[in-house]
Amino acid sequence: MPTIRPSKDSDLPAITSIYSHHVLHGTGTFETTPPSEDDMKARRADVLSKGLPYLVMEVAGEVVGFAYCQWFKPRPAYRYSAEDSIYMHPQSAGKGWGKILLIELEREAEAAGIRKLIAVIGDSGNAGSIGVHRALGFTEVGTIKSCGWKFGRWLDIVMMEKSIGQADTTAPAGIPA
Repeated sequence: MPTIRPSKDSDLPAITSIYSHHVLHGTGTFETTPPSEDDMKARRADVLSKGLPYLVMEVAGEVVGFAYCQWFKPRPAYRYSAEDSIYMHPQSAGKGWGKILLIELEREAEAAGIRKLIAVIGDSGNAGSIGVHRALGFTEVGTIKSCGWKFGRWLDIVMMEKSIGQADTTAPAGIPA
């Protein structure tokens, strides 16, 4: 059975490897050149510096997936809305583990003060990611057609959202109403 825990520096080789596979073979990310381990370390540090979750899933001591959320946009007003990212090792696909990882990411994001999760899903044909998000209550808010070029073709992005916690019913903690 998989376990989920906060990521550690020692997970970076596995995280980088999993993500590199998706960059080189998938359309869920629009990156075309795999980032280095140092790049991934810097990205993880940025997420953690904002108090946001960066999780790994492991089975038998091996990292089989990772997930994190990052402010939807870099400006401070977006700090209560976060984009989720989930990547699984290709041999872990189809086992339902991505759903388990997204459930835990949502819990941790809410604990960090996030009120809205946003999925920016690469490729409108990405049935796995769209299905996992839909199954967990995300709703589609739009598709941006042909906004990425990868593998010799135009790709859409599907935007989905989910309100979590108190959503927009109250001001965030420490903010005057």
